[in-house]
Amino acid sequence: MASERQKITAGKMVYTAVWILIWPVALLWLSGDWLWLEGWIFDVWFLALCFTAIISLYIKDPALLAERYKQPGEAGQKGWDRYVVYGLLLGFIAWAVIMPLDARRCEWSAGFPIWMKVVGVVGMVLSSILFYRALMDNTFASPLVRIQAERKQQVISSGAYGLVRHPLYLAGILMFLGAPLLLGSLYGLLIGVLMFFLLAARIVGEEKMLVNDLEGYADYRKKVKYRLIPFIW
Repeated sequence: MASERQKITAGKMVYTAVWILIWPVALLWLSGDWLWLEGWIFDVWFLALCFTAIISLYIKDPALLAERYKQPGEAGQKGWDRYVVYGLLLGFIAWAVIMPLDARRCEWSAGFPIWMKVVGVVGMVLSSILFYRALMDNTFASPLVRIQAERKQQVISSGAYGLVRHPLYLAGILMFLGAPLLLGSLYGLLIGVLMFFLLAARIVGEEKMLVNDLEGYADYRKKVKYRLIPFIW
C-alpha cells in the first residue's frame, strides 16, 4: 500500500485540490452574486464530496486513487471510450458554466418552486452517498473503460453493486439532474439529460467489453438485473 501511495505525488495532490476548488469559486463568480444561497449549498456539497472521497481513497485504497489519475488513452482504454471521456469533460464544463449564468446572472430560466429545489437537494444527497459507497466498495472503479489485468480485476457484486451494476454512473446522473434543480437552471437540467444519455450509451459499450473479457461478469448480470435504474433499466 505504501508503494501505491508513492505513485501519488505531492504535485498531483496539489493539482487535484486546485482543480476541485476552481469549480465552486467559478460558480459564484459566474453567478455575479457571492451571497447566492443555493450556490453556497452546492459548493459546500461539492467540496465535501470531493475531498472526503479523495482523502478516504488515499488512506484506504491508494491503488484505486492512482487508477483514477489515469488519463484518456492510457493503459489499454478502449479507443471509442476516449471520445466519450472527452465528451463527458466538455459536458461537465458546459453544465458548470451554464447553470450560474442561467439561474442567477442572466436569469434565462424562470425561478423554480421550492419543492423542485428540495428534490434537487435529495438527489444530490443520494448522489454523494452512492459516489462514496461505490468507490469504497469497488477497488476497480476506473474512470476509463478498460480491463485492469495488471491489478487482477474481479467482478464486484456487493454493497452498491448489489443494487445496480453501475452505481457510479447513477451517482453522476443524480448530480447532473439534482444540482440544476437546486440552482434553478432549466438549461443546466437539459445538459444533465444529455449527460444521462451519454452515460447510458457508455454503459452499453462497457458491458459488451466486460461480458467478453471479465470472468464472471455474465453471471453477475443475471444476479443484478438492472444496469442503472432499479426496476427500470
